[in-house]
This record gives sequence, C-alpha cells and structure tokens, in this order.
Amino acid sequence: MILLAVLYGAATGHMAEVTNAALDSAGEAVSLCITMAGVVALWMGLMEVAGKAGLVERLTRGIRPFLRFLFPRIPQGHPAGEYIATNIIANVLGLGWACTPAGLKAMEELAKLEAQRGNPEYLEAEYGEGGVRRGRSLKESGAGESFRRQESAGRGGPGKSRDRRASNEMCIFLILNISSLQLIPVNMIAYRAQYGSANPTAIIAPAIAATLVSTLVAIAYCKIKDRGGRTA
Repeated sequence: MILLAVLYGAATGHMAEVTNAALDSAGEAVSLCITMAGVVALWMGLMEVAGKAGLVERLTRGIRPFLRFLFPRIPQGHPAGEYIATNIIANVLGLGWACTPAGLKAMEELAKLEAQRGNPEYLEAEYGEGGVRRGRSLKESGAGESFRRQESAGRGGPGKSRDRRASNEMCIFLILNISSLQLIPVNMIAYRAQYGSANPTAIIAPAIAATLVSTLVAIAYCKIKDRGGRTA
C-alpha cells in the first residue's frame, strides 16, 4: 500500500502531499503511543492496587462456579484455573495487554495437564525423549502407564508429539478469550479520545451489548461441541 501510494503520488504530481502525510502520520503515531502509555500505566496501576487490596482474589473466587461450568475436567486448585480466571477478569475490564501473559501461562498449564493425563501428543514435549522432567519420570507422574496403553492402541508412536492437537479446554479457553466480554473497553475509549471524539465513553453500552452476545454464543457453542465429545 505504501509503495502504491508513492507511485501514484509520483505519477500524479502529488509527492509533496504524500511526504507531508507520511510525516504527519509519524508524529500522530508517537502522540498515540504516549497517550496509550498513559492509559496503560493508569489501568495497570489500578489493577495493582486492586490486587493488593484483595479485589482480584475476590473476583477470582466469584467466577469459580462459572469456570467449573465451562471447564469441569480441570482439577480444583490447578494453576490453569487461576490463570484462566485472571485472564477473564483482565478481559472484562478491557485490559487486553494485561490478559495476554495470563493467557499464555494458562495454555502452558493446560498443556502440562494433557501430559499428566497421558496424552501421547504432549508427553514428549513435557517430559522429553528420556521421559524425565525436572527429575520426575513418567512413571512417577502417573502418565507413563497411560502412555503405554495408548501407544499399544496405535496412538503413541514415535513422532506423534509433533502433531499435537488442542484439547477441549484449550479450545474453549481460546474461544472465550476471543469473544471477550468487556465492561470497560479501555483501548477504544483512549483511541476515541485521542482522535477528538465528543463523547469517547459512548462506546461502553454498545461494546457491552456486542461482547455479551458474542460471549453467550461462544459459551453455547463450546458446551454443545464439548457435549458431543468433539474438539471445539
């Protein structure tokens, strides 16, 4: 697109306008970055205060029944559940940059859970070819016998771990994360304010309605696919 703009400007004698637009856009990008840095600092600071005050922990406890409904096969107290809860809370508050680390850690823990369940596609990645991870063997973890049973059934041959498939929990979490109910769309409010909107917060009600519908559809879809015994 940039190349086409330059060529078109040169062909039509508007190179001065192309140059000015490039310089103006560069300055605008710097200004937007500074604005967003301020917004990020504000909301991350508020999240830190909320964490110290115990608000995040209370919110996490409050959504545990919802998580048990969506992820019934994740054991109680498993780290994946805590990371998923943190991700959802950050998403609801519109803090997309804050939910990403928790989301990555949640996927990591879900992969470990699949290895513990004896899923052959995850065992080699988690325990290595020698069957040992952090001094803990497959036998000690309880996953080895499951792996041997699945291998004898033709599922766990060499190279199978290279063709890993996402578990139901991973798919449900990803879909829920993408649908992302948001009460405060912080990014959009900041963008609207930066570009001179008369009422930057007018986006809140439509955003809640749209993301609520998308989240409900996502939950219904995931439960239907999960009940059917297929990967969502």
